[in-house]
Amino acid sequence: MPNTSDTSEDHVTEPSTEPNYLVGLDLRGRRVVVVGGGTVAARRLGLLIASGADVHVVSREVTPTVEGMASAGQITVTLRDYADGDLAEAWYAIACTDEPETNAAIVAEAERRRVFCVRADNARLGTAVTPATARYEGLSIGVLAGGAHRRSAAVRNGLLEALQSGTVADDSTPVTPGVALVGGGPGDPDLITVRGRRLLARADIVVADRLAPPELLAELGPHVQVVDAAKIPYGRAMAQEAINTALVEGAKAGKFVVRLKGGDPYVFGRGYEEVEACVAAGVPVTVVPGVTSPISVPGAAGIPVTHRGVTHEFVVVSGHVAPDHPDSLVDWPALARLRGTLVLMMAVERIEQFADALLAGGRPAGTPAAVIQEGTLRTQRVLRADLGTVAARVRAEGIRPPAIIVVGPTAAFAVDDAEVLTGSENG
Repeated sequence: MPNTSDTSEDHVTEPSTEPNYLVGLDLRGRRVVVVGGGTVAARRLGLLIASGADVHVVSREVTPTVEGMASAGQITVTLRDYADGDLAEAWYAIACTDEPETNAAIVAEAERRRVFCVRADNARLGTAVTPATARYEGLSIGVLAGGAHRRSAAVRNGLLEALQSGTVADDSTPVTPGVALVGGGPGDPDLITVRGRRLLARADIVVADRLAPPELLAELGPHVQVVDAAKIPYGRAMAQEAINTALVEGAKAGKFVVRLKGGDPYVFGRGYEEVEACVAAGVPVTVVPGVTSPISVPGAAGIPVTHRGVTHEFVVVSGHVAPDHPDSLVDWPALARLRGTLVLMMAVERIEQFADALLAGGRPAGTPAAVIQEGTLRTQRVLRADLGTVAARVRAEGIRPPAIIVVGPTAAFAVDDAEVLTGSENG
């Protein structure tokens, strides 16, 4: 009697010349043999290890990456030529040597043993083909294009990006009401995290900071309510209590609320205060870390905050209050004695006072300094000076917030022979 129950996943078919049957293999604890230990093998091994396979590599020599996997106990390696019989007890095999005749022999043994085998140098001559794959939030995505590897990779990448951005929904169930604190990154909309962008695409209400990438708001559907929670330096600002109330009331009204902040929610932001308000009100809250500006903005300007042999520490300091203010929690004399990198945030308004405090504490006037305005954006400006002159240069050049100030040896670094592209310029 025929089996009429179909337990496979839903599928759509169309006429195709693709000869391969796409299927997921459960390789947990099962022997997989990879012949070849070069870069091609290294690219395949990561997924095999992640799948829980019992991976054995046979090769005359292996790359440092493959050797590291063996040293970590993730795979076993036998350093010798392939020999007939190496596929005994295998469930799956990959032939990826640089010798076509050896790969052919591996496939021949696999066929005798009824073991599916991928031939990396010529996919059509194997008995299995590796699809372009990706994993996303519990999904495994595989694309085959009849051996057209660039096409399958392009489709895989497009589908993955669509899932990450929320253009393609991976779940038809409604989002549970609650709050997500999402770090939007330093400014370039491409630098928000994958998870942050996905949650933003599912929001009913977005409570947005002034420094949150505005291009992300333009992607929202017309049904999404956007609450302007901007805090203009020394100007208009939405009170923190009002922001907390908007988050809690939105969630209690059955909405999914995204609090979109610049940078990272916890780096000189009030993210934890917002978490406390949600928890106190019994509202579920999720925190999505963001790419933080004190590291990423100097990096986009070609300035590393650390460099081997130059600095062993970097310190991020808030310039929200002056050094002599009674509310200041910063030990400026101690900072002045450090030899590494200081990154000052929200410091343009009081740059003279901060520079004077560091000079008074013993930091040499010739210490390199750099100021990056609107970092990672197309409007990015970089001013280079030293600690003794940086304040005057900032005023003369009309530097304004948002800006990051870097003080220390690495602030003098510059890439002269090649252009450093930020995400927005290289996107």
